[in-house]
Amino acid sequence: MVLIREFELKAKEVFRSGRMPGFIHVYIGEEAVATGVCGQLRKDDYVASTHRGHGHALAKGISARDAMAELMGVVTGCSGGRGGTMHLYDPTVGFLGSNGVVPPGILIATGAGLSAKLKGGDQVAVAFFGDGGSNNGAFHEGLNMAATWDIPVIFVCENNMYATEMPFAKATKNTNIASRAAAYGIPGVQVDGNNVLEVYEKTGEAVARARRGEGPTLIECLTYRWFGHHEGDPGVAYRTKEEIAAWKARDPIQKLHDDAIAAKLASEQEFKQIDVDIKGELEDAAEFALSSPLEKNETALDHVYFNPAAD
Repeated sequence: MVLIREFELKAKEVFRSGRMPGFIHVYIGEEAVATGVCGQLRKDDYVASTHRGHGHALAKGISARDAMAELMGVVTGCSGGRGGTMHLYDPTVGFLGSNGVVPPGILIATGAGLSAKLKGGDQVAVAFFGDGGSNNGAFHEGLNMAATWDIPVIFVCENNMYATEMPFAKATKNTNIASRAAAYGIPGVQVDGNNVLEVYEKTGEAVARARRGEGPTLIECLTYRWFGHHEGDPGVAYRTKEEIAAWKARDPIQKLHDDAIAAKLASEQEFKQIDVDIKGELEDAAEFALSSPLEKNETALDHVYFNPAAD
């Protein structure tokens, strides 16, 4: 969680300096979801992500260096600098990509789970999506298909209450997304998305069920993004300062820190060392990305389906 938090803070810093192209959607406040879910996955399991996907990528195993370089659009990025913030991708760790469209990750993960099942393996797939994505047709299509064929996929809704600026309560009558699982005959569970241990526990149950061949699970994680929809959006025109402050008081990192200290499972010094180590790793990642070269212009048509210049 600290790695994700510090990565996003460093990304914000570099973006605001004017050295990062495009724009970014940061994951600050939601770190417990990616960490708790991916903590239950193996390297060969699959994850399909969203436009707010940096946290998912890091939790699944993409290095801070490779992710930061991709945000910078340089050749050392995980997608060779060709994808950027919304197209992080690394199949070697089972990360099938972040995605700028809402919410095709549901269908991508369902397809990956079906592939694993047809091959006779016990891999599982995870689809991350937001509350806005739950009102998209892909939600019905993906869950219906996965349920009908007992596909080993876990659907993880990160309900942060807003789809860009649209409050979820104004976009749908039934705001309990987990309850929708009943329509497909699969388990649905709603969890505190700011409690990493609760997310980890419920994901573990869903993963075990999928590996046993018993099909998909829908997990709704109640969480909150601290900042606006994208960097540059203040996020206060459609949210009150009181609401933002209340959710910041439920910081998932601070909660785990406090609970671990109270239970005497970790020391203050251990947490301080984590902070030191992670900040050093992120300084290195930023330096690596900023010093890496851009791809040469003549390679613009490489990796495309058809390259007429190659004839």
